[in-house]
Amino acid sequence: MQDILLHLAMAAAFGAFIGSLYRLSRRPGYRRPLRFPLVGLVAGITAYLIYYVLASTTGAPPWLLPLLVVAQVWLWLGPLGPKFDRRRDP
Repeated sequence: MQDILLHLAMAAAFGAFIGSLYRLSRRPGYRRPLRFPLVGLVAGITAYLIYYVLASTTGAPPWLLPLLVVAQVWLWLGPLGPKFDRRRDP
């Protein structure tokens, strides 16, 4: 059980880190910059759950987990993600 929680925490932290890096690649002037690491955190948790199911059923290799985290963060913050509004100056 402790191994599962450790891997889940590491995947969540890696997702938050990738979300923060994705924030740096966006154009400046968007509202809610905290949304990027939070979406990355949730995407990391979801990617770990997908990996856990794959590893339990098919014996997926360990190197698949970071790829799943990066793919989830990219999908959730890119094409399938929320649309961020530009900050309007009064």
